Parts: sequence; structure tokens; C-alpha cells
Amino acid sequence: MGSSILPDLGAEILIPVCAVIGIVFSLVQWLLVSKVKLSPGQDSGSPGNNGAGGKNGYSDYLIEEEEGLNDHNVVIKCAEIQTAISEGATSFLFTEYQYVGIFMVAFAILIFLFLGSVEGFSTKSQPCTYDKSKMCKPALATAIFSTVSFLLGAVTSVVSGFLGMKIATYANARTTLEARKGVGKAFITAFRSGAVMGFLLAANGLLVLYIAINLFKLYYGDDWGGLFEAITGYGLGGSSMALFGRVGGGIYTKAADVGADLVGKVERNIPEDDPRNPAVIADNVGDNVGDIAGMGSDLFGSYAESSCAALVVASISSFGINHELTPMLYPLIISSVGIIVCLITTLFATDFFEIKAVKEIEPSLKRQLIISTVLMTIGIGIVSWVALPSSFTIFNFGDQKAVKNWQLFLCVAVGLWAGLIIGFVTEYYTSNAYSPVQDVADSCRTGAATNVIFGLALGYKSCIIPIFAIAISIFVSFSFAAMYGIAVAALGMLSTIATGLAIDAYGPISDNAGGIAEMAGMSHRIRERTDALDAAGNTTAAIGKGFAIGSAALVSLALFGAFVSRAAISTVDVLTPKVFIGLLVGAMLPYWFSAMTMKSVGSAALKMVEEVRRQFNTIPGLMEGTAKPDYATCVKISTDASIKEMIPPGALVMLTPLIVGIFFGVETLSGVLAGSLVSGVQIAISASNTGGAWDNAKKYIEAGASEHARTLGPKGSEPHKAAVIGDTIGDPLKDTSGPSLNILIKLMAVESLVFAPFFATHGGLLFKIF
Repeated sequence: MGSSILPDLGAEILIPVCAVIGIVFSLVQWLLVSKVKLSPGQDSGSPGNNGAGGKNGYSDYLIEEEEGLNDHNVVIKCAEIQTAISEGATSFLFTEYQYVGIFMVAFAILIFLFLGSVEGFSTKSQPCTYDKSKMCKPALATAIFSTVSFLLGAVTSVVSGFLGMKIATYANARTTLEARKGVGKAFITAFRSGAVMGFLLAANGLLVLYIAINLFKLYYGDDWGGLFEAITGYGLGGSSMALFGRVGGGIYTKAADVGADLVGKVERNIPEDDPRNPAVIADNVGDNVGDIAGMGSDLFGSYAESSCAALVVASISSFGINHELTPMLYPLIISSVGIIVCLITTLFATDFFEIKAVKEIEPSLKRQLIISTVLMTIGIGIVSWVALPSSFTIFNFGDQKAVKNWQLFLCVAVGLWAGLIIGFVTEYYTSNAYSPVQDVADSCRTGAATNVIFGLALGYKSCIIPIFAIAISIFVSFSFAAMYGIAVAALGMLSTIATGLAIDAYGPISDNAGGIAEMAGMSHRIRERTDALDAAGNTTAAIGKGFAIGSAALVSLALFGAFVSRAAISTVDVLTPKVFIGLLVGAMLPYWFSAMTMKSVGSAALKMVEEVRRQFNTIPGLMEGTAKPDYATCVKISTDASIKEMIPPGALVMLTPLIVGIFFGVETLSGVLAGSLVSGVQIAISASNTGGAWDNAKKYIEAGASEHARTLGPKGSEPHKAAVIGDTIGDPLKDTSGPSLNILIKLMAVESLVFAPFFATHGGLLFKIF
């Protein structure tokens, strides 16, 4: 078998050091962003400050003209708008967290009661689950420690989302002000802010998990199976908070967005983010609570779960049985190296290459993905060589499968590259530089109906290659290293999470920057620059969602494998009626969930449209710009709707595994998990890509960059109105239902795994009665 090259002490130092480096790097980026001042006076420096003029391809006199005229007013106005957005986002998140906090405590009690009751709350040692000849810690310990790790995961997830939102609202106005000096400066500010969030989240997630493992080890000692079973609560906590963050934030942002677009653009013919539009502040707040806070929690959840799934399987493989610490921590070492790789990658965007023109933005972001993937492949190779023995055995449904270290390297690499492929396919289908979106834009000539038909077809078609990529990575990784292979493939996809999040958070920050430029009455030229940043951000957001969905599929399959092993199911036979009914019901759940979230956005948007219309009709001088709209009412409508409406979909996801497990047993539950995974992935990919394509088709027409686009435009033309309607339909698809579905898939799997001991002992009541 042999042992690993890296000593245990090396692994124990490497992981926290990399995490701390990530946190320090994010603070450095934050300091660099904070150098852009939001108070007038210091900011209106000479035209040639830092030579910014010549560097960014804009001659000096342009800057003089833009910066000199109404500088003080613009800066003050930007600061005011930023404060309004920040306050709105903070107050919403605090309200949301109060409700979520109650749920968190209630669910923690539930975990304790269910898992404690497995052995009747006995404090005696019990035979180990996988090796009856040895004695392990009592079920009561698993109950207590699972509850603690659940709360840890939940708090880390909430903090990740909240910090992300704070950073984004801090950076949005600064990006707007930098846009006066050229597109390159604005890009660097937005990207750095995204990096702050990416590195903080990746490093925090890793550090908290590592500390939790070490603290739990003080009690568990040599019982690694029990230790890592208790750690799975960390993933459950992370994802359950992410679900409420994604659904609540998604309903908030889209209710405001749909209301603002339908009345403002279509009925009143005023531009996007016009300060006369009453829903405009709510719309910009929504970008931060949905796309930033929700997405941060979501990716943190994926990361926590894939780590937990890998650790659970490893603890019952030769690593755990022989107590080899370094190979046991292999999943965490991959994430640690990922932080260092992403750090180097980020410097390529901010320091090594400078962006001089609008057309360089998107290639620069794509370069980030490629560089991080290539460097990470080398990193994984080194880690697999030093942290793993040359051969070892992996638990495979009751047997031990012999695996070589190069096979595990291939598992991780396959996941990593599948992520890149999914990212690029998503980009092809959602960026307006390619024919699919241009065809959708072209279909707007004949009205909204053809636009909707083309958009839906595009979404369905965009599932093909990602599904093959996921399928191939599952086949390869399972063939090499069973369920552990799939878990590390998911980790491979998420190993560059810091870069992925930086690119992802960049989108909403640029979107906000454009809104602030419009509301502060900045020149048309600045709005064009922020629009260019935003269009690139839209595509990268779609790429981020592709990553999240792909990794969710792999994570949930790995968790499913761990659940099947833990619940002692030898085979999941589709032909038995117990399993088949589970499959059918599981496949239906994503539709039920999507129906709930879509309807919630629809009913909230309805109230918003009525309120915006009411203000335009009753406030004299609003259209002329002499009176101010009542922004607060619109913010309140969004807040109330999202808090009220996030409960039912959340309850559906959280209660399904419990009800199925208790009443129908583990076989039916395994069917439900498989069904929801298979149908959820397809709906999530098609919903996200359809929405992204409609959004960029609208932007394609608005930008009028090509001859073809100019024949469809300008803003306000019939094709443009049809495109706005398509974009509005796509909003809840791409920002509420689509991204929340990947949490549904993972959350049900991780919840089933945490409750598996209870279901295996006391589940299936109905079948026991009959």
C-alpha cells in the first residue's frame, strides 16, 4: 500500500496556511478597491492621474471634459444612491435571516431528536456501522455533533452571503466612478471586488471545516467513521441556508426587475434604471441579495457538500480504516491548492494584462477560466502524487476497490475539465457574440411569440453537451474510484471556486454600476462603458450557473452513493415498485418547486407593476422629472413578497426526504433522490440558459453594435419591445427557478444522508403496517 510523501504535519500546516493566505489576499483586494474615494474633492484629480488617460485608450481631454464639469454633484449623487442600495439590501437580509434563524434552530432540534432516537438516546458505545467487530461512539454523540456541524455550516453560509452583499454594495458606485477614467479601470474595480468575495468564501469554508474536523477529533479519537458522519451536517447547514437565500433573493430581485421593465420600458418608454422609475432602487437591491448573497451561499453549500461526501466515503476506505491523515484530508488539500491557483489566476486579470477596450472584457474573463483550469490540473497532479499512497482501497458498496493514485488524479481532472466545457457551452448559448442568441434576437422581428419559441428551443438544446460532459465524468470517475471518484470529481469542478465566484460576482456589481450611472445622470459615454461591463457580466453569470448546476449533479450523486451505503441498501432496483414510484415522484419535484417559485415571482411582480403604474398616474411631475418617486413602497413590496413566498418552496424541499424516509423507507427515498437529480439537472440548465439568452438578445438589440442589430433597433422599436417581453419571462427562469433547482437536488441528497441512520432503523412505517 505504501504511505504518502507529504507527512501528516505537512497537511495539517498546508490547509490552514492556504486558507489564511486566501483571506489575506481578499483583504488586500478590498483595500485596493477602497482607494477609490466616494467623497468629492479628493477624486477630481488632474486629468492625467496615474497616466490613466493614455493607458485606457481614451485621450486625456475626454477625461478632463467628463471629470471637470459636474464632478462634485455626480460623486455625491453616486454616494447617495449607493447608500440607498446598501441599506435596502442590508435590511432585507436581516429580515430574511430572522425567519431563517427560527427555521435553523427548529431544524437543529429535529436533527438532534431524530438521530438521538436511533439508539434510544443511549450513551453506551455501539458496534460500528461498517465493521461490527469494533465498538464506536454512541448514536447520541452523532446526534449532538451533527447538530453542531449543521449550525456551523448554516452560520458560515449566512455569513458568506452577507459579506458578499456588503462587498458588492461597497464596490458598485466605485465602479461607476472609475468608469469615467475608462473601461479598464472600471473593470479592475468590479473584478477585484468579486475576488474579495470569492477568496473570502473559499477560504472561510475551508478553514471552518478544517477547524471543525480537528475539534470533533478531540472527542472521536480513532472513530473516524463516526467523526466524518457527524461532519456531513456541515453540508446540510450550508445548503439549507442557501436554499432560502436563493429563493428569497431570487423572488425579491425578479419582482422588482419585471415590474420596473414592464412599466418603465414597455409602457412608458423610459430607459432602464431611469431614476423616475419607482422600482429602480428595489431592482438594484435585488441584484445584491439574489445574485450575490444567494449565489455565495449556494456555491458555499456545493463546496461544503462535496467535501463532506468525499470525507464520508474516505473514512470507510483504507484511509480511514488505517488512520492515514494526509490521504484522508486529500479533498481539503485540493481546495487549499485551489485557493493558491486562483490567487495567481486573479493577478492575470488585475495586474499582468491591462484591458484597453470594450472588446477585451469578455476574453479576459474567459482567460481566467482557462488559466485557472490549466494551473489547477498541474496542482492536482502534484497533490495526488504527494498526498496519496501509490495504491489504496476505496469503499464500493460493501467491497473495497483497489485504486492507484494516478486514477484519483484523473477523477479530479475530469471533473475540473467537465466544468470548463459546461462553462463554455453555456457561454456559446447565452452570449450575443454567437449565432444562437443572434437568432433569438432576429426572431423578435415578428413579435414576442416567436422570440419565446426560439428562446425555449435554445434552452432545451443547450442541455445536450453539458449532460454528456456530466455523464462522461461520472462514468470515468466511478470506473476508477467508485463513489469517492464522483465526490472528488465534484470537488475538482469546484476547486477553482474562488475564480468562479469572482467572475460571477463581477456581473451584478457591473449591473449595479450601470444603474448608478443612469440614476446619477452621467454622460451617455459612461453608460456605454458600464453596459459593456454588464453584458460580459451577464454571460459570465450564466457560466457561473452552469458550474453550479454541473457540480450540483456530481455532488448529489456522490451524496446519494454515501446515503445508499449508510442506509445499507445493497442495490437500488428500478423494477421494484417501491423504487419506481419514488423515481416518478422525485422527477416531478423539480416541476412542483419551479411552479411555486415562478408563481411567487409572478404574483409579486403583479403587485409591483400595479404600484409603479399607480405612482406614474398619481404623482404629478414624475414623468417630467420634477417630482421624486416613492422608492420605499416598491422595496417593501419586494421584501414582503419574498419573505412570505420563500417558505413553501423551502418547506417542500426540506420536508420531502423526511416524509418519504419515515413513511416509505430508504428504498423509495433512493428512488426520489435519483428522480429529482435526473429531471432537476435538465430543467435547471434549460431554465438558466433560456433566461440568459433572452436577456442578451435584448442587450444585442439595444447595443446596436452590428449591422444586423441596427436593423432590429433602436430602443423602443417593435422588435425591441418583443425582446424586453422575452427578457421579462426569462427573469424568473434564470434567476429564481433555475439556480434554486441545483440546491434542491443537493439538499435532498445531503439531508437524506444526515438522517440515514434514523431512516434505516425506524423508516418505512407504511410498508411495515401493511
